[in-house]
Amino acid sequence: MSTQRIEADLLIPGRGTPVRDGVVVIDGPVIAYAGPRDGAPIDASAVAPVRARTVMPGMWDCHTHVKGGRPGTFDSALLVQEHPATRAARGVPGLRRALDAGVTSIRELGGMGLQLAPVVAEGHLPGPAIYAAGSILSATGGHGDIHSLPSGWIDDCARMGTEFRLADGEAECAKAVREQLRRNARIIKVCASGGVLSVIDDPIHQEFTGRELRTIVEIAGLAERGVAAHCHGKPGIMAALEAGVLTIEHGSYLDDEVCAAMRETGAILVPTLTIIRELLDDGGLPPYAARKLAGIAEVHRTNIARAHQAGVRIAMGTDIQSSGDAPAAWGRHGREAALLNDIGMDALDVIEAATANGPATLGRQAPRSGLLRSGFDADIVIVDGDPLRDISLLADPSRITAVWQAGARVKG
Repeated sequence: MSTQRIEADLLIPGRGTPVRDGVVVIDGPVIAYAGPRDGAPIDASAVAPVRARTVMPGMWDCHTHVKGGRPGTFDSALLVQEHPATRAARGVPGLRRALDAGVTSIRELGGMGLQLAPVVAEGHLPGPAIYAAGSILSATGGHGDIHSLPSGWIDDCARMGTEFRLADGEAECAKAVREQLRRNARIIKVCASGGVLSVIDDPIHQEFTGRELRTIVEIAGLAERGVAAHCHGKPGIMAALEAGVLTIEHGSYLDDEVCAAMRETGAILVPTLTIIRELLDDGGLPPYAARKLAGIAEVHRTNIARAHQAGVRIAMGTDIQSSGDAPAAWGRHGREAALLNDIGMDALDVIEAATANGPATLGRQAPRSGLLRSGFDADIVIVDGDPLRDISLLADPSRITAVWQAGARVKG
């Protein structure tokens, strides 16, 4: 394979100082060079260079769900009554839309990601590289329990390898983690607090004991996997941090003490501003969910700004999960960049959250990705414009004019 060369007015490496008049050289699936034009190698066998206004790493969406439900449906009781093949067929087009939006890697935190990841890796299905969690671990009656269905049905869903796995007590928690590891989960997802879209539980309440959470983290760690903790309320956040989780998802009720603990432990915050904003804008939620969403929306936004100001490391994640053109639908990933900018992050910090910080949310499973740097995966996007001046460009897939994934051009 001949080398490929991208010549750009602006090169944004993902982390560090942008380069004016930059060059990226792709050699097979990896980057051979990224830096100033003056230092770039010259290869007479290379194809004609691609000209770009801005070149940057492919983006990571660190909180997604491939659910394949009917567009606009957020009721898990309806979701699990459809055959997985039906849902997969409905959900697969979203992966193509993610690529077109400049997202080349995702963490999939509960859905069909484990089943679809090898299909994408084999080249049979266009989509971002998928690093999946398998089933979400939940306490009985917690956020991952479908309260309106008999508990035996939820156990059946777990046996099918989809969505949720109920676990109570340390022994069950250990077994539930091992079940996900057996399926080659790259990250473990646990509901450490209540949530918005579940019927009965309260987002503030802690839902696993400290000992249960430590067991989950310990068993995951034996296989070099990190734990992503769904947390809204402070009690669950603190218990999860004390247990050693890698990432806090949402973080709605974090405060200064939480920020200090996150800096001390090195935990990463994945805010998911997009789904809250889109559900607020659209409405149409059942009353129980609308009431809870209204209760957390403003405090969530305020506290994500607090975390950024306190120096907590942030990685971009949207909680995108819908098919078609419904709220929180695949392809809208870049809206998170604009929302992070709105809460006070400057454009360069936003791009670091969307690129370089993404692989860190996988801990020891992290690939060499998210940076324009020699030896890293050639996951690259071209932006028609300067996102340092207008970060909203990243929210418009039409302004993402070319995408490379592992050195193969998949858009443009």
